[in-house]
Amino acid sequence: MKLLRLLLSLALCCTFAAIPASADQADIAAASRSVVRVVMVANDGGNVAFVGHGSGFAIAPDIIITNAHVIELARTEPSISIGVIPSQGSKSYGARIIAISPNKDLALLKILDGGRLPPMTIYTGAITDGAEAIAIGYPASVDRAQGLDLEAMIEPLAPIKTRGSISGGRSAKDVETVLHTAPIASGNSGGPLTDNCGRVLGANSFGSTSDGNDAEFGFAVSNRELVAFLRAAKVSFASTTIACRSIAEVSAEEAQREALERDRVEQAARRDSDQKLSKQSQLKEQFLYEVIAERENRLALAGLLMVIALGSLGASGFFVLRAAPTPAKVFGGIAFFAILAGPLAYLTRPGFDQVEDRLAASQRTTQRPLTTPSPDAPIAASARSGTFICTIDRSRSRVTVSSSADVELSWQEGGCVNGRTQYGRDGDQWSRILVPNQEQTVTIASFDPDRRTYTVDRFMLGLDEMNAARQARQRYDLKSCTSDSDALTSLSNMIGEIRVTLPEQPNEHLVHKCRAAQGAQ
Repeated sequence: MKLLRLLLSLALCCTFAAIPASADQADIAAASRSVVRVVMVANDGGNVAFVGHGSGFAIAPDIIITNAHVIELARTEPSISIGVIPSQGSKSYGARIIAISPNKDLALLKILDGGRLPPMTIYTGAITDGAEAIAIGYPASVDRAQGLDLEAMIEPLAPIKTRGSISGGRSAKDVETVLHTAPIASGNSGGPLTDNCGRVLGANSFGSTSDGNDAEFGFAVSNRELVAFLRAAKVSFASTTIACRSIAEVSAEEAQREALERDRVEQAARRDSDQKLSKQSQLKEQFLYEVIAERENRLALAGLLMVIALGSLGASGFFVLRAAPTPAKVFGGIAFFAILAGPLAYLTRPGFDQVEDRLAASQRTTQRPLTTPSPDAPIAASARSGTFICTIDRSRSRVTVSSSADVELSWQEGGCVNGRTQYGRDGDQWSRILVPNQEQTVTIASFDPDRRTYTVDRFMLGLDEMNAARQARQRYDLKSCTSDSDALTSLSNMIGEIRVTLPEQPNEHLVHKCRAAQGAQ
């Protein structure tokens, strides 16, 4: 068994080491939802003409980042309008410039007509030289190769994704840039350069050649420039410094952790068994010696009583011959008692079967556990309710776009959270599914009160998948906290029905370990 566990651990380690550092397709697909084609259209006396296009990406639901040079004509020519064409759906939107920095080649567009898109997250940590990078946008060379006409180019269309690597150490003179090898072409300008988790590393700006040919190297305005520009424009945005980890990495590490935990529990159980057997052996030997001693004592007592009986009989006969009735009666009584007590002492000596009886009685009175409980061991029912502070366990989590701040959670038996939100039974845990109407992310929040573990899974979906989840959600009438069994069954059914519409793996998996809040139970 030890050899088998060792081989399993080595296999898991090797599996973890062999996981390629490649982009997760689901994350890049999720990032692509936020990428748009930015088009310039001239309107001269009712004659509409296509002027050109670039790319951009949502940094807030109604705000797009693009390159300043993409929309330069619209800034200087009143007859030119800006259009934003999402990658999904059936609608296109107008847009207006709200901020621009020609020196940094950055611009911000406000989407008109109530348009909203899922915003991207900026990675603000250090960018590693040689790391994989993905350029997302609308290269004109691909449009030409596919023979797209003007009508097709102004309809929602999935962007093109190309892969390369970061070639750090070189930057443009006037603006900090990220040099990379992901193929880009005219039309990619303003589109995002992302990491494997779909977080923004920069906004693609220009290539390494200027003679009209597509570049072998690309320059993206760096994440630091983006952050400074957005802050100057007073635009709120999501950011993270947590390094990208693939879901395969997290799954492999979790499998290894579980294997090690099972091994720890098995070893502890064996130690308990060995300690128990050792203690049982010692106690059995002790009880055996006690029984032997008691048997010997009873035999000695029986022999002594028989000696006393014989002596008393002799004394009683002596006093009878001397005509002394009183002493004769006293010694006769002593002899009678000894004759009765001697055999009784012999017959009541303990048998060897009492060794097992005494051992069993000793085990029933032993209450002290022999092992230290596992940190994942179930918590007593009396400690499951209360207010908890839940801290993210980064070693077990895949953080892509969310904050890693602590979460305060007030839990009551029956699935009531924070006194207002009802969670439903979801296997061994309680869950709540959020399916917002204005966003393209489904969130499953789950709590395991037995182990005080709070998990959050986020699925960044396309329009079709999101609509399927919304349709499933609308079939149920959710209420606030309740103990009604029919309502709880309906909630659990909804959770199961929506789960069927979701991908197998989430884009983000957060695991929190919870502790009782100060002053709480």
